[in-house]
Amino acid sequence: MKQFIMLLIPAIVLLLVAVVMMGVKVLFVKGSKFPDGHVHSSPQLQKRGIRCAHHKAGGTARS
Repeated sequence: MKQFIMLLIPAIVLLLVAVVMMGVKVLFVKGSKFPDGHVHSSPQLQKRGIRCAHHKAGGTARS
């Protein structure tokens, strides 16, 4: 049991460090937000003619 806890604690710490590092800009810069990963907000995908699957099927995309 002690060996399991000694493995679990560093694993949790590593996960927390990774999450904080991924969100440094969002967490510490005023007015920043996570980038939008949706197709409609990517000029490069639009330039290539890539569209949302909802629009291709004739449905409406969720906001």
